[in-house]
Parts: sequence; structure tokens; C-alpha cells
Amino acid sequence: MDVIRVKGGARLAGDVMVGGAKNSALKLMAVALLAEGRSVVANVPRITDIAIMAEVLRRLGCDVTLDGTEAVIDVPAEPGSEADYDLVRRLRASICVLGPLLARRGYVRVALPGGDMIGSRGLDMHVSGLARMGAEISGEHGFVIASAPGGLHGAKIWLDFPSVGATENILMAAVLAKGVTEIDNAAREPEIVDICEMLNAMGARIEGAGTSTLVIEGVQGPLKPVRHTTVGDRIVGGTWAYAAVMTRGDVTVHGVRPEFLDIALDKLATAGATIEPGDNCFRVRTSERPRGVDIVTLPYPGFATDLLPMALGLASVAEGSSLITENIFDGRFMFVNEMVRLGADIRTDGHHAVVNGRDRLSGAPVRATDIRAGAGLVIAGLCADGVTEVGEVHHIDRGYPDFVADLARLGVEVERTDVPEPTFDF
Repeated sequence: MDVIRVKGGARLAGDVMVGGAKNSALKLMAVALLAEGRSVVANVPRITDIAIMAEVLRRLGCDVTLDGTEAVIDVPAEPGSEADYDLVRRLRASICVLGPLLARRGYVRVALPGGDMIGSRGLDMHVSGLARMGAEISGEHGFVIASAPGGLHGAKIWLDFPSVGATENILMAAVLAKGVTEIDNAAREPEIVDICEMLNAMGARIEGAGTSTLVIEGVQGPLKPVRHTTVGDRIVGGTWAYAAVMTRGDVTVHGVRPEFLDIALDKLATAGATIEPGDNCFRVRTSERPRGVDIVTLPYPGFATDLLPMALGLASVAEGSSLITENIFDGRFMFVNEMVRLGADIRTDGHHAVVNGRDRLSGAPVRATDIRAGAGLVIAGLCADGVTEVGEVHHIDRGYPDFVADLARLGVEVERTDVPEPTFDF
């Protein structure tokens, strides 16, 4: 079992490069299924989830090569139509093959997904949206089975919540449907815009990317394979920004457009930091203890739920009290008990957390419960006396390439090491 050990008291300083967005690259790989031939997705992060998605596509008949930060995907004339549980259970994003395979093959069987344990994330909106487009959908033995014997057709679809996953699946199915599909209350994330840009380059006709209404005119001719560069990862960029302020440091983040983090960076400015935006980069610096700020997570362009662990970390070492409200995932506070082990003063009530800041935390062994919580615990350990050991760091590997190396370059005394599992005699 790998663990990451960090020594508290570090002040992050220097430059850090952020690669492509995990939440975009995984879906762009699925977009490639819509066109026969070779597509290349560039600026792909070197993380575990990308390797899993590559294997999902291989089992669908694609030839996939991961070459540095590029995913080269050769799609056959008739890709497979079944995604097995043994891979899908490890990667929730693999459900995004549902839309493109249904559009191309007219039939698909995808195992119900797994992924992070951060609360219930049903597929109701995926299913209802595709059903309005003419799909017949059922579930049996842990699989979602969808068919469109008469082909998919355009429809007007209203999402009860701007779900990223539902927007993606409906969008990818609609580009080959007959007629016009309109998705109202669609997700507006930069990653959605990234997908739309790749699809339009392939020959799709999509308007409204980045707004709450997407209009897709289905095309009957085949889409063409393309080369597309993934947008920078705003969540990783935000992680380093919050780490800089928590450690009273000075960090310049490269590879992320600062406007994608407007609200998150504005909260850091309110906490006392100086923010200097640049061209696909930004600098965050402060020499003072941050002030407490209230934060509410909301769909984009609101404060991202994936940055909530960093918000709680900031509040835990800030001057004064903070109220943190989580509106997206009902299990996002699962890791709070681990923060309490580090000495944080956090009390939760439903989807609210009241945090009384302390000047220093206290190093302790803790465990990651999901990708962002794992990174948040490591960052919190930088603000603790002594050594903090974070276990189950395979979660961090799913979202942060070169995390330990980046920390070391920014001045952290850190190591990753293997700890044998305990054995018991009976």
C-alpha cells in the first residue's frame, strides 16, 4: 500500500505546470468513437483513469496507444457495443461511451459505473434524455441496455439539473440523430465546450457551447477523425492556488486559463491573497495568514465541488470562522473525519460545514477517500506540525500526474513509499 508523507511547515514557492483536464480528456477519448479512423487527443494527463479508458476503448475494438501526453485512437468501422463491469466499475466516466455507441451502432450494453464514493449520482437524466430521442432503455444484471431500432431523432430536452454527464451523453448521441436536438439547462463547464469544439471539428453542428442551451443539428454523413488538444485542468490548477494561500506561498500556475477559476480565485483574494492573471497562467501569493471566507459549491460557473476539499483546508487554517456549503454531491463531506484527525475544527450539518480556523494543524496518519479529498489532505498536511502520512493514494493517482514531484519542486519535503499491509494471526 503506497502512502505519501509530507513534513509540515513548507511554504510553496515556484512554478507548476498543469496538463490537460481529466474531466475533458476522458470524454474526448469517447468522442473519438463517433468517427471511423485515427483521432488524436493531445495534452492528455498521465493518470490512471486515462489508462483505464484506453482499455475500455480497446475492448470495444479500438487500437489505442498512449504516447506521452497523446492518446492515439484508431476506431474500426463497427466498434463493439458492450462495456464490461470489470473496467467500468473503476471509472465512472466510462458511462460516456453510452451516447456515441448508441448513435453509431444502434445498440449498447454498458455496466453501471463505479468511481469515487462521493454520493449518489444516478443516470436518470441520461436515460430520460436518450429516451426522448427514441432510445429504448432497460436495465438488467447491473447493465444499462439501450437500443434505437428506428434510429435516434432530434428532441427538446430539459435537464432538471445541469448534469455534466447527462449533457455529454445526450450531446454525443444527438450529433448523428435525425433532426435538431435542443438541450435546455445544459452544463456549461469548459470541459463541455472542449467536447463541442472537437465534435464540430469532426463535422458536427453544435451551437451554444458554454451557455445553458445547446442546439445540435444532426448530420447524416459520417464524422471525420481529428486531432484535438485538451483544455487545461482547472481543478488541478485550483488545487495549487489554494495550496499556495494555505502555506502563505507564491506559486505561478501554468497551463490553465484563469477565467475558468474566476470565483475560486476571487475567494482567495477575499482571503487576502494577491492574484495576478496572465495568458493561460496565473500567480497566487500571500505572506499572511488567510482570512476565513464562506463558500457555496454550485454548477459552473459557480465554485466547483471538486475544489471543496481545498476550501475546507483553507478554512481550517484561516483566521476566523467559515461556512462551507456543498450543493452537488451528498457524500462530499466523507473525508471530514480525516481532517479532524489533523486537528481541524469542523462541524457538519447536512450539506453545511462550519469551520473554525486554527493557526496550525497537527500531523497524523489519514487516508484518502476520493481523488480530491486525497490531494486536499496532503495539502492540509503542509500546514501541520510534524509529519502527515496519507494512505490509499491510488485515488490521487487518478487525478494528479506527478503530484509528489510537483510538491518537491515547490519546496515540500515529501516522499512516496510502500507500506506493507498488516498481517494478522488467527
